[in-house]
Amino acid sequence: MKAALLTAAFLALVSMSWVQAVWLGRLDPKQLLGPWYILAMASRAKDFMVEKDTKNVEGVMVTLTPDDKLRVQSSRHGPDGCHQSTVELLKRDSRWVYENPSLGVLDYRVLGTNFKDYAVIFTQLEFGDEAFNTVELYSRTEMARPEAIQLFTKWSRGLGFRSQQQAQLQKDFTCANKILQ
Repeated sequence: MKAALLTAAFLALVSMSWVQAVWLGRLDPKQLLGPWYILAMASRAKDFMVEKDTKNVEGVMVTLTPDDKLRVQSSRHGPDGCHQSTVELLKRDSRWVYENPSLGVLDYRVLGTNFKDYAVIFTQLEFGDEAFNTVELYSRTEMARPEAIQLFTKWSRGLGFRSQQQAQLQKDFTCANKILQ
């Protein structure tokens, strides 16, 4: 039920911004490929508000598999040091929406991008009995462009994230660089 409400709120916001949707229709998934830093995040995960002040920049490497799945490799700081993971996401009807429900990724989509320097990514996740979503600011560089931060803020606020549910991640690149080297 909670996931359905979050999805409905997201769809309502997206449908209000028809121009944005048309603009993103030009996005080729190949434009998302390559290395990214995650510099900011908004999340409804139950532990996020407690952990957000200690979360470091994350690294993500996005590639396409030969069978057209989006492979997302990430490296983030965890309790035992750097934690790396890989998920493969299946393309939905749209050219820029992916999922893998068997892994708990119900929706992975680009909300906004300038097609080269930054992207704002929405992900809807479900792990066990916890369903939540995130908005993340992907950047090709260690410092985000001002318009990227503005777009991230616009989307996260527009999707109902409170300021306590948003964070600019700590500028520790140790784990991010493990995957981006």
